[in-house]
Amino acid sequence: MDEQKEMTEAQEFELAKVRRNKLNELVANGKDPFEIVRYDRTNVTTDILNDVSAYEGKQVKLAGRLMAKRIMGKASFGHVMDGFGKIQGYFSRDVQGEENYAEFKKYDIGDIIGIEGEIFVTHTGETSVKVSKSVLLSKSLLPLPEKYHGLKDNDLRYRKRYVDLIANPEVKETFIKRSKIVSAVREVLDGEGYLEVETPILNTLPGGANARPFVTHHNTLDLDMYMRIAPELYLKMLVVGGFEKVYEMGRLFRNEGMDTKHNPEFTTVELYSAYQDYHDMMDICEKIFIHCAMKVCGTTEISYQGTPLSLKAPWKRMTMCEAVKEFTGLDFEKDELSQLVEKAKAIGVELESDVSWGKALAEVFDQKVEEKLIQPTFIYDYPVEISPLAKKKPTDKRLTERFEVFMTAREMGNAFSELNDPIDQKERFEKQMAQREKGDDEAQVMNDDFVNALEYGLPPTGGLGIGIDRLVMLLTDSASIRDVLLFPTMKPIDK
Repeated sequence: MDEQKEMTEAQEFELAKVRRNKLNELVANGKDPFEIVRYDRTNVTTDILNDVSAYEGKQVKLAGRLMAKRIMGKASFGHVMDGFGKIQGYFSRDVQGEENYAEFKKYDIGDIIGIEGEIFVTHTGETSVKVSKSVLLSKSLLPLPEKYHGLKDNDLRYRKRYVDLIANPEVKETFIKRSKIVSAVREVLDGEGYLEVETPILNTLPGGANARPFVTHHNTLDLDMYMRIAPELYLKMLVVGGFEKVYEMGRLFRNEGMDTKHNPEFTTVELYSAYQDYHDMMDICEKIFIHCAMKVCGTTEISYQGTPLSLKAPWKRMTMCEAVKEFTGLDFEKDELSQLVEKAKAIGVELESDVSWGKALAEVFDQKVEEKLIQPTFIYDYPVEISPLAKKKPTDKRLTERFEVFMTAREMGNAFSELNDPIDQKERFEKQMAQREKGDDEAQVMNDDFVNALEYGLPPTGGLGIGIDRLVMLLTDSASIRDVLLFPTMKPIDK
């Protein structure tokens, strides 16, 4: 296998050498394609392909990448692909003239070319351009991968997305849908009266979520700074300042693991609304998912990796205690903690002897319940120990008014009735700092500025965060997060 790969790389090297020689010849003859600055197209391919009868017999100018070429003596066929589709060109010496046709025959697969000519339909029914003139607009100096060599190698696809998009045009559809999903999210929020804002990506303190940050250095200030792990604290400060409905869509950075569900940098949307709570956030969460599904799938009945899903509202809603009881039989509302620890051990969940009630509940849920949540489900009322920014339930101070939405056995969104008591918030930050001192490098740090903002008064507020990448994975039926990121994080080949 290695010998075959080496031979293929050697062949590719020789092909590249031939292409460079062709470029040198063009330059020597005063026809350097890289000196061409523009080409005036009259149409793109789909204009013609979507309305052939309107264009048949008419002259057009198109441009794109030469993807196939069949030389047949005095006449040849080639396929030109632009950013919208692919069309056949009929090239002939009689129509183009001997010199222009001879130039065409020297083109390589992958070259960017312009063609002009008359639209006609071949006897086999294929819409084509009878080319009267072709021009080389940019020389491709490297050969495209062979159909079955390299294109199916996911590592190569992710590292060289530009080649992936050329060789696998269907990949482009995923990213077109991603753009539509992002627009659809904004449509919902703008329609609900939310204001889109931007907050700092470089922070002097990490905060807004329990995660390990990336550290960088500000040279002018001679200060270490952190890539943001969440925009939450800034957005809530804006609610304090009088913006009653705000949202931000953008990149977050978490220095954590990488797998099919996680990338160190990822995109989320976070939104906050004054005078609302986590039940209101459930409603708008449903609305966002449903609107996006209708935009890109045309239905709320979808399939993900072979599993049918219904996004039709209303979605199932369960407390964390109810979910744990349903799927494991452990009753955290009635049983003593010591009993729960023993029962958890019996089903394979090892808990520390001094574990708190809330930590025990969260561990059992994480290990035994999340994997069973396939259809859209809101899990709400989370333990206070794992929810340092959520408001406590008035009826049970062990819990907070927080939910996460799950489907396909993964978390898709997170929301709170936001904690607006500055005294309580400061105490929770202090408890988080104590956890950091014990070695938890994902625990949050004290943020005096945020506490100070709360002291001016934060209205009762509902907040929601949705992972855009996972939403795109869901609605494009993509198995890996790398399939929905144009340029996913990759380890350098020489490392």
